[in-house]
Amino acid sequence: MDQLKAKIRDIADFPKKGIMFKDITPLVQDPASLRLAISGLIAPFKNTHITAIAGMEARGFIFGSIVAWELNVGFIPLRKPGKLPYDVQSVAYKLEYGDASLEAHIDAIKPGDQILLIDDLLATGGTAQASCELVEKLGGEVVACAFVVELTMLHGRDKLSNYPIHSLIEY
Repeated sequence: MDQLKAKIRDIADFPKKGIMFKDITPLVQDPASLRLAISGLIAPFKNTHITAIAGMEARGFIFGSIVAWELNVGFIPLRKPGKLPYDVQSVAYKLEYGDASLEAHIDAIKPGDQILLIDDLLATGGTAQASCELVEKLGGEVVACAFVVELTMLHGRDKLSNYPIHSLIEY
């Protein structure tokens, strides 16, 4: 995973002072690194019964949709408010730098669906925890959460202790 780590750049003070943003843009721009990240994300789940991938707006869409393609399952976008045209279920949560919420169509997940949650980064765990809650509100079961990057010093795993966690890179 050193190849992936080399493709992630630090951006100081983004989105606000004191935050060290991990920018995955160079990683997704490099085809070999993107393929390596996708292979790493799906490796533990190739022989499991996952019925869909859920990805959080916006970078979770990048990785989640490709993982869904590779596993031959559907993709469920977890969106910011006001972006989905049909009836939605929503969950509000706190970020390390503000409040947010996520929405999904009420028919996106069927009871008993086995969902793999995908995002680019696990930081404090608020977004991932809210995503798991949203999946479960809609009747799905979160099989695991997978991330390209995990910032271990922020203890995001603590909020996700009920779920298996798979991360490719830890800082």
